[in-house]
Amino acid sequence: MQQEPMTEFGYKKIQNELEKLKEERPKVVKEIEKAKEHGDLKENAEYHAAKERLSFIDARLTELSELLANAKVIDPSKLSHKKVGFGSTVKLLDIEEDEEVEYTIVGASESNPERGLISFHTPLAKQLLGKEEGDEVRVKLPKGEIDFEVLEVYYKPIEFKE
Repeated sequence: MQQEPMTEFGYKKIQNELEKLKEERPKVVKEIEKAKEHGDLKENAEYHAAKERLSFIDARLTELSELLANAKVIDPSKLSHKKVGFGSTVKLLDIEEDEEVEYTIVGASESNPERGLISFHTPLAKQLLGKEEGDEVRVKLPKGEIDFEVLEVYYKPIEFKE
């Protein structure tokens, strides 16, 4: 697996989830042992639910550990934001709808479109990279083409939220 760029925010988010799962795992193992004491495992819903949860936890622990092992933490505050790049926050004007939108370009594992955090792998981010204030860009998205004007490119720290 190749290195995956992410911000310190993304790295901490993954570390936090990993630690919570490490704490939860022994509790689920105890639930399985307790459920086994009830006898017939074929009809034991608690046992099957706990086994399913343990399977999920183990898979997620592996996934998160790989992400952290391959993470390349980048501090966007030290990068230039004259042009759209990793860690840049970009304010756009949807020319047709006359609506402003704002996105911050982050690593894949930390994207959260509801919070305005989009992965640099997304079609939108890829087409915005290298653009500067005043540029107009026609972006091809799954829902069609949209014309944007880049209103502002700057750095805005991402706040860690649980």
